[in-house]
Amino acid sequence: MTTEVTTGKGEQAAAPTSGGTPSAHERHRRLAELRQSALTTVLAIVLALLVGAVLIALSYERSLDSLSYFFGYPWDFFRYAGDAIATSYGAMARGSLGGPEELTATLERSAPLICAGLGVAIAFRSGMFNIGAQGQLIVAALAAGYVGWNWDLPVGLHLVVSVLAAVVAGGLYGGLVGLLKARTGAHEVITTIMFNYIALLGILAVALLSPAFQAPGTDEPISDRVDDSAAYPVIGDLHLGIVAALLAAVVMWWVLDRSTWGFALRAVGSNPHAARTAGISVSRAYTLAMALAGAFGGLAATMLVNGDRFAISSTLFGSIGFDAITVALLGRARPLGTVLAGLLFGVLQVGGNAMEATDVATSPDLAQVLQALIVLFVAAPAIVNALVGRRRGRQTPSSLAPKTQEVPV
Repeated sequence: MTTEVTTGKGEQAAAPTSGGTPSAHERHRRLAELRQSALTTVLAIVLALLVGAVLIALSYERSLDSLSYFFGYPWDFFRYAGDAIATSYGAMARGSLGGPEELTATLERSAPLICAGLGVAIAFRSGMFNIGAQGQLIVAALAAGYVGWNWDLPVGLHLVVSVLAAVVAGGLYGGLVGLLKARTGAHEVITTIMFNYIALLGILAVALLSPAFQAPGTDEPISDRVDDSAAYPVIGDLHLGIVAALLAAVVMWWVLDRSTWGFALRAVGSNPHAARTAGISVSRAYTLAMALAGAFGGLAATMLVNGDRFAISSTLFGSIGFDAITVALLGRARPLGTVLAGLLFGVLQVGGNAMEATDVATSPDLAQVLQALIVLFVAAPAIVNALVGRRRGRQTPSSLAPKTQEVPV
């Protein structure tokens, strides 16, 4: 049985046909959107690298000195600037992809970004803005760590239980935000920001000074490392948490595109009023979406605790939870896009440190500038279109009209 839902937004939830397979029109629309998104993203990355090249040239001492006699010998400036740009970007590429050790570091840096990015992305697809990945990471890391160093379990089972503890803890912490929105209407942006502070300044600060979490023999607020039996398997120097991250992307794809739960989430994200009219529980969708977002954030925590086997401290998480927002934005809140964006950010972050070791001594902060520029260009495609001279076809009034979708009930 099917019912019709009229949505008034520009992006509608894709309704499957009675056979469960998208119609030819729907496949064509998705392919067109994919091409447009991919082209805009590629152009955004190219433009960000060009702006970064200008910054490198203007921050190199020799190219700056050559500006004093630019009109007499202009080629000196271009030669020094070209050398600085080639040296810096070459060092970034070699430092992140130049060999097995560099590739391992990049993949391990990317793994938590991918998982946390998936958590932000699934909330985006459900019409919510999850800024709480940082807090979900913290709570999940404590759960994984507690099981990892306090419980005595066989090899393999210990890892599974530790990872499940993290996923459940993150899911519960995220699901509470969804429940608050569903029951009280509390906006998730406000609650997730508050939950971040509660996790960092409350839960983590208290836990790391308690005997259950604090490393023995120290007064510092730092935990022990997980046991060998609770660590991800290693091939060479690479832990297999990256495989778990890729599998998580597949799970997100299946949930969103192949399950009735996922269709409900996308319907609510497109138009909650229409979804409610079709009989979909919006409250349940909000709670489920944030629980799944927290679960992905919990998996990201295991990359640090069970993968890299870092001791838990207040500085362990850095800005991973907030970088996840930019990863999800760059990935267009799609599983494959989020994976590619996480890998790109891993390259920028690992390679950024290598740029400082060259004769040009480019600041590693340039990597953060590149990340910001990429997201800026992706978030404002009109800027990209204007800079590269692209024109988008005008929408006709009929193309802007609400569309009718078939929703299985």
